[in-house]
Amino acid sequence: MATFLYRLGRFSFQHRFFITLSWVALLVMAGVAAAAAITPAPSSFSMPGTEAQQAFDLLSERFPDAHHDAATARMVFQAPDGEKLTDPAYREAIANAVAGVQKSSTQVASVVDPFTAHTVGKDGSTAYANISYEVGSASLTEETKQALVDTAASARDSGLVVEVGGSAVPSEPEGGTEILGIAVAALVLLITFGSLVAAGLPLVTALLGVGVGVSIIGALAHTLDLGDTTSTLAMMLGLAVGIDYALFVVTRYRAELAEGHPREEAAGRALGTAGSAVVFAGLTVVIALAGLSVVGIPVLTKMGLAAAGTVALAVLVALTLLPALLGIAGKRIIGRKARKRGPKPRRARVTAGERWAGFVLRRPLPVLVAGVLGLGALAVPAASLELGLPDEGSLSAETTQRKAYDILSDGFGPGFNGPLAMVVDAKDSGDVRTAAAKTITTVKRIEGVVAVSPAAFNKAGDTATITVVPSSGPGSKQTEKLIGEIRAAGPEIEAETGARALVTGQTGMQVDFSQKMSDALLPYLSLVVGLAFLLLMLVFRSVLVPLKAALGFLLSVSAALGAVVAVFQWGWLADVIGIDTTGPIMSTMPIFMVGIVFGLAMDYEVFLVTRIREAYVRGESPRQAVVSGFRHGARVVTAAAVIMIAVFGGFLGATEQTVKMIGFGLAVAVFLDAFVVRMAIVPAVHALLGRTAWWLPKWLGRVLPDVDVEGEKLRAVLEDRGRPAPSPVEADLVAHRQ
Repeated sequence: MATFLYRLGRFSFQHRFFITLSWVALLVMAGVAAAAAITPAPSSFSMPGTEAQQAFDLLSERFPDAHHDAATARMVFQAPDGEKLTDPAYREAIANAVAGVQKSSTQVASVVDPFTAHTVGKDGSTAYANISYEVGSASLTEETKQALVDTAASARDSGLVVEVGGSAVPSEPEGGTEILGIAVAALVLLITFGSLVAAGLPLVTALLGVGVGVSIIGALAHTLDLGDTTSTLAMMLGLAVGIDYALFVVTRYRAELAEGHPREEAAGRALGTAGSAVVFAGLTVVIALAGLSVVGIPVLTKMGLAAAGTVALAVLVALTLLPALLGIAGKRIIGRKARKRGPKPRRARVTAGERWAGFVLRRPLPVLVAGVLGLGALAVPAASLELGLPDEGSLSAETTQRKAYDILSDGFGPGFNGPLAMVVDAKDSGDVRTAAAKTITTVKRIEGVVAVSPAAFNKAGDTATITVVPSSGPGSKQTEKLIGEIRAAGPEIEAETGARALVTGQTGMQVDFSQKMSDALLPYLSLVVGLAFLLLMLVFRSVLVPLKAALGFLLSVSAALGAVVAVFQWGWLADVIGIDTTGPIMSTMPIFMVGIVFGLAMDYEVFLVTRIREAYVRGESPRQAVVSGFRHGARVVTAAAVIMIAVFGGFLGATEQTVKMIGFGLAVAVFLDAFVVRMAIVPAVHALLGRTAWWLPKWLGRVLPDVDVEGEKLRAVLEDRGRPAPSPVEADLVAHRQ
């Protein structure tokens, strides 16, 4: 592979303008295709095999006119302290607000006055108006959403507290908190390379690759039913790995120039060595993202495959466009001071990476024990992980949705915000009313049920719906337990009436989604880590090195999950980070953290350990190879990790708690994996294992193909052609001339 990539690097360098124009043309064509594509319908969400999904499908089939997937909203009214809504002035203000919403848009299906619908609290201080729409929330116009908020604002002039919640309320923009992270990334690149051109190349190539990938997703969104979150995940990961891959190749290219190689030759050598690491690092990320298919939720499968395609594009950009741009950049890829100094050797100075490696090599066991125990201690809270989906109760206390949620919870009970919908399917029993009555009687006896509504029947008379109000909130463990108890009573109902009683609704869907994500986590981990282990065994031709990489990742991701639980579930440092409410961890957080962090962790592992193996294969002792690997690799891994920490950490400034959670979790995970696992535990393990680290059974060595990731075969080819490759001693001068 190294020889092929060497030729590809030289080819791209020689034909730099053709390659660059080809990528620009591809970006333009993809953009035109995305602009011309049919506007995608709102992405459908389904969870095949779950009871909540079965019940929802029954509702859509048996109640076709009910629009169960249509947008809804609640306008909540609260009288000033000591007063009641029955005051004529307040009743008139409420009536005007209801009429205003009804007239505000043709998308409004109905609005019911609280006094007509009897949705006024017992003490007369709180009421709500249910608002239903003709279409789903994704199809609502911005004018319709804004009209709802404006009507509530006008109603406040009467002295009432008026807030709105529901899927029809427009979400507040986050305000671009990630800009700070991108600015830090640019600064880190500038410090790393000392050249504006070199610092800009990783950003330019990453943005172009993401532009092509996201445009292709946009062009296929209607055909493949891809939602907005698909392009968001693809953009985030595409930028992350795109910067990493370009950073690694550019660093190697500058090192080859510092050794005195001509620019074209340096491009070939950089791609022949660093390019191999990029290919295999990219493959591990693709495996992690494609592995989301095992979850069994179609929307996650599509997100994973689309993001995997964008990562594959990032690899292609690094292998073709980047060498072409290096050719166009010319000598400007090196800082002005370095250009004036020229390629003359100067007295070697010990780098920070070498000093750190030397420290670890002198004390490998204490460093290893401290690292493992520290990560283990951080991972302890992860044992108490509780999964759930965010609702309006997890939003910022300053939002109108959160205020409406709290008012309803105080006035009508916590369970009012998360009612359960039950579907009684009596198509095969023939007596839906008896089945519905038995269901209501059975459910009322279950502890934790506050109220059960009368049954509503469909036109065919074979299906009924019942609303159950729990005593606990929608995201609580008590509500999850209640759903389990109601479902456990299903066989009794079916045995007596012949009808099926199913639980669904938003709360039921959330519980089933969380359970499905929890059940999929272990198979997903096993698949991803197992396939990556085989891939890394191919790369490093070792059994213990891939095992160490996998175990190190499990340590870092477990510790990061523990930190997330401690902060967002237990409330540690909640005031510092700006968390209003603690509660269950978002259901998708663990599995997305595994996928994203695994990809980045394997990037750092491949980038660092390939340098160690390269030095070892060229004759250095195991300990000296670690020092050489850190001399060349520590700086680039540090820069890549700091960039990702800055980008992810920028989301801590977001107002939405779920965004904070994602940013915090990913930033902590990258920090722990890069600086504790890869920079401390990895050299400690190599120091303790010595040559054993590279042990591979002979029979396995004969079976595994030699992919030559360290470029030794390329070195032999170049020597045969009369282009002697630099010796290990010459290679030692690389870092000191940058």
